[in-house]
Amino acid sequence: MDTGIIENNKTQMRRGVLEYSILLILAAGDGYASSIINKLKEVNIIVAEGTIYPLLIRLKKLELLTYRWEESTQGPPRKYYMITELGRQQLAGLDAAWDELAKGIEIIRNGY
Repeated sequence: MDTGIIENNKTQMRRGVLEYSILLILAAGDGYASSIINKLKEVNIIVAEGTIYPLLIRLKKLELLTYRWEESTQGPPRKYYMITELGRQQLAGLDAAWDELAKGIEIIRNGY
């Protein structure tokens, strides 16, 4: 099989779960963009900064996230993102959708 096609499919799958992944990360604790990117990389959901920043802005506009500025000992102030109550509600819906999807895929993988 063409590895280019496989890599493209993997990339599309990662993009599909990126919003969910960010909400999960921020539900565990506040974070700034670089820390979010690093956590995603740790679990092999590799994203470029050019992908994450527009998504964070979009999630903020949807009121799923908010942020605060915090001084840093290692450079300029950092923008820390936090999940909102609306974001937690969205996350609960995504959790349910993920569970349903994963169960369906597992049934198909096991040949019904």
